[in-house]
Amino acid sequence: MVELKTPCTNEDIEKLKCGDVVKMSGVLYTGRDQAHKRMVAALKEGGELPFDIEGQAIYYVGPTPNKPGEVIGSAGPTTSYRMDDLTVPLLEKGLKIMIGKGKRNDTVIEGMKKYKAVYLAAIGGAGAYISNSIKKCEIIAYDDLGAEAVRKLEVEDLQLIVAIDCEGNNIYDKREEYAKTTKATNE
Repeated sequence: MVELKTPCTNEDIEKLKCGDVVKMSGVLYTGRDQAHKRMVAALKEGGELPFDIEGQAIYYVGPTPNKPGEVIGSAGPTTSYRMDDLTVPLLEKGLKIMIGKGKRNDTVIEGMKKYKAVYLAAIGGAGAYISNSIKKCEIIAYDDLGAEAVRKLEVEDLQLIVAIDCEGNNIYDKREEYAKTTKATNE
């Protein structure tokens, strides 16, 4: 298991290899479709992002409302490909880690290789479990988006898997190769 603290440097990211289990602590930010659209629009207009993205992580999540006494509600990952068309401009500005579930397109993977970033997979359906690792939560931008507002989260020992490393090694490709090999062996 690799322990990782945000913000991250290129050296931190280069150490992470496809398939590694990561225990992450520190600050990460949330952002889904609508927040990404606003952030990329701000960049195109010469504006600023709502937080310093250099070396940071974005978790693709729209948490449920928290119950009294809880920091956050269920915080399971959103399907990441929905952000694919809006990811590279954030990588160019220094985003180092994306957290979600599911595959990413080739453009995002090439951007990850070029700008030294990784994609970490969170377990879908484990939102209540994941929320136990979130120690603080504060909305910092786009409050009108509700669940899709940008939040600053402080996490402790959030367990994730390196799905795509900064060299482009991809756990989803390995899974497909394994399935083909297993099928051929069983025939």
